[in-house]
Amino acid sequence: MGYLKVALRGISWMAGLRAVTRGLAVIKLAILARILLPSQFGIYGIATLVLGFLEMATETGINIFLIQEKEKINKYVDSAWVISIVRGTLISILIIISVPFITRFFSVPSASYILYLTSLIPIIRGFINPAAISFQKNLEFNKQFYYDSTIFFFEALLAVALGVVTKSENSLILAMIFAAVLEVALSFIVFNPKPKFKLKTPLVKRIIERGKWITGAGVFNYLFQNIDDILVGKLLGTGPLGIYQQAYKISTLPVSEVGEIFNKVTFPIYATIEGDKARLKKVFIKTLLVILALVIPFGLVVFYFPFTIVSLVLGENWLPAVPVLQVLAIFGVLKAIFNSFFALLLGIGRQEIVTFATLASTLVMVTITYPLIQIFGILGAAFAAIISTLVAFPILIYYLWKFLR
Repeated sequence: MGYLKVALRGISWMAGLRAVTRGLAVIKLAILARILLPSQFGIYGIATLVLGFLEMATETGINIFLIQEKEKINKYVDSAWVISIVRGTLISILIIISVPFITRFFSVPSASYILYLTSLIPIIRGFINPAAISFQKNLEFNKQFYYDSTIFFFEALLAVALGVVTKSENSLILAMIFAAVLEVALSFIVFNPKPKFKLKTPLVKRIIERGKWITGAGVFNYLFQNIDDILVGKLLGTGPLGIYQQAYKISTLPVSEVGEIFNKVTFPIYATIEGDKARLKKVFIKTLLVILALVIPFGLVVFYFPFTIVSLVLGENWLPAVPVLQVLAIFGVLKAIFNSFFALLLGIGRQEIVTFATLASTLVMVTITYPLIQIFGILGAAFAAIISTLVAFPILIYYLWKFLR
């Protein structure tokens, strides 16, 4: 089967997966937004900010490495598993240590308990079988659909059930904990080989050497995507933070999901045809045009009907999110295009370019977000996201033109 057919088949399966998971996410959000207050979502948001930062700061790039690797991944599974367990344990310890500093920084002492709960997630995830990347590497997207949707459905259902019973933001973290346990169990049931606790130094060095740029890109990407959240929470409080984060999710949901679907499918294809520049160029241009054709209409809907969307999804208590949603609709379109460039660069093993482009956006984001929030409130954070994204485009276009010409 040609790669075009593989891509189309993969896109259809991943589109189905995203439709299912994001549909469940919207239903979960619509229910919990009518049970929990914006400030409670803000406290949950602080916990996910901390977890996300530490996961990015310690990212080893194992999954990227295994997909890029032309050989069979069996010989790497044991070492990759040990690295993953050590990394997860380290993140958990760092979260526990940082709790007093985080609660003081955001002036939210009540966030201590949810942060301690959050510390359980990375150590559990560390035990996931690295061979779980096999479906994506082997372009078996139909199997990926059933595997991921099972985990996400379990998490969404549990979060709603616990939210209804407890009316606490802790329900969201508890659902993530139990979903992580389920994912570990499934990864050992479904995938082979089963990892053993053995470390091979040469393989570890190779993984780390190839993954160092992913670590850098991950840290910068985290800062780029979350510095606005951090400053909104610090300067304006948990209520505005909850409003901003949910507006961000809704505004970028349709457009970024389209981009994620294509990137999930095209990344392993790019890695497979890396040596054929003519084919790479053809696939990339076609993919980019299709993404544009899909995300622009979605972005226009969010931009012109923000009041209706907020009222239907979140309810009347969340109407302050309307103007933010409208501005972030533009950001969502830019983000989908931005990520399509990243998929190609990662596919051809140019992680360093991804790192440089993300660093440029991050530096601008760090520089302009604070003054814009001071002037425009949460709208300023949305403006900063758009400006920072635009900064990286010349870098990406230049390197891709240089590679594909």
